[in-house]
Amino acid sequence: MTDMNENPLDILPEVLLAASAVLGLLLGAWLPRGRQWLVGLLAAVAAGAGIVAAAVAAAGPELTTFGEAFTVDPVTSTSRIVVLGAVLFVLALFARPFHAHARESETYVLLQLSALGALVMAGTQDLLLLAAGYLLASIPAYTLAGFRKDGPGTEAALKYYVIGALLGVLMLAGITVLYAAGRATGYPLLGPALTGAPEALVAAGTVGLLAGVLFKAGAVPAHFWVPDAVQGSTAPVAALLTTIPKIGALAALLRLGEAVLADSGMPWAGVISVVAAASMTLGNLAAFFQDDVKRLLAYSTISQVGYLLLPVAVAGRSDLAQEALLYYAAAYAVTNLGAFAVVCALPRATRLDDYRGLARRRPLLAASLVVCLLGLVGTPPTAVFVGKLEGFSAAFDGGYAWLAVLAAVNTVASLFYYLRWIVPAVSRSEGAALAAEDRPARAVAYTATAVSVGLGLAAGPVLPALGGSLAG
Repeated sequence: MTDMNENPLDILPEVLLAASAVLGLLLGAWLPRGRQWLVGLLAAVAAGAGIVAAAVAAAGPELTTFGEAFTVDPVTSTSRIVVLGAVLFVLALFARPFHAHARESETYVLLQLSALGALVMAGTQDLLLLAAGYLLASIPAYTLAGFRKDGPGTEAALKYYVIGALLGVLMLAGITVLYAAGRATGYPLLGPALTGAPEALVAAGTVGLLAGVLFKAGAVPAHFWVPDAVQGSTAPVAALLTTIPKIGALAALLRLGEAVLADSGMPWAGVISVVAAASMTLGNLAAFFQDDVKRLLAYSTISQVGYLLLPVAVAGRSDLAQEALLYYAAAYAVTNLGAFAVVCALPRATRLDDYRGLARRRPLLAASLVVCLLGLVGTPPTAVFVGKLEGFSAAFDGGYAWLAVLAAVNTVASLFYYLRWIVPAVSRSEGAALAAEDRPARAVAYTATAVSVGLGLAAGPVLPALGGSLAG
């Protein structure tokens, strides 16, 4: 049983982020251009306080609030900590590229609003609130993708927006159909109601709903925007797009699978397993011969979503699904941000060959790159290794051994394109593009690498804390 109340303190991390965004927008209108960084500092304070509040809430009992529309449980608490931690990293990546920019304060505000949308998606127990979270996570991200206002940035924002708008409409249509089938939008009432609803109606509604959520996750078949949006946007924004929205979307998928659709007659496990298989395979195949580093990481994120969907596919079938997804999501977030931080630290190095001689010029930065790329493969002792192991175990436990085997094969295959980046970085020849360097991004790379390894070594005590039943 969970307690139900309407105490705003139960959503304190979200309140802090929203208040900081509003206050930052007001401050940005009055502060001189040289002091717009104070808005970023305010955002960092809000994110840090939100992490503390989330940790305190995680130690308390599970509860629902605001008419059972929002729940605070291990899924919500972990998503809060991961998303807000990612916000701190991205704020540091924004520091130099947007310093004294005419719209510097707006970048910090838009980042916070997008993160707030991800948090809403992660904790919601209502389809209407899920749609609101989707829009809140999407619209600021569209703006950030085209912030440079150059050709690639405009193309990135346009493709991102058009696909997001189309799939957002399909999502709203799916919610409408599910409401017609179950006469409710809240998960506690909708889940039991769908068990007796017409299967065709439930299937149609679920497909529409998945269209929007999979878009935010960047999974096949809603993945077409990812490579172009990542390549066309600035590297810090690309780090944001490939990390923060995915956490909220994956948490929402886990909650939908376990609390609403697992017993509805809809072949949830089969649909998600096909999406997972297609995402990891197509992402890897497309990444094999990429030469642009951002585009390579974009396809890498698509393949990573495939692995992350393994525990989602067996939601309701395996007791390991929840802790596997939450741990893997945290591991992926910090490791992916570490890789993008290296890209941000070397803004002139856009191709794989540009990284030649990095180990000689910047040995610590090269070590961070190698650890993060091998971490994305799943090399011990990094956190992604444990995350993949847990995901494979959940798939086996849920009766999807074939999916775990396919994921293992894709993991081995992915080593090829990561090595195409690592080999030039450790070679003896030197690239001229290594001269320019972003120091805050370099600090993020070092920190993210250390956290990735530390989280992997601390997996023993961390994993049990991620268990617990989903509210509702």
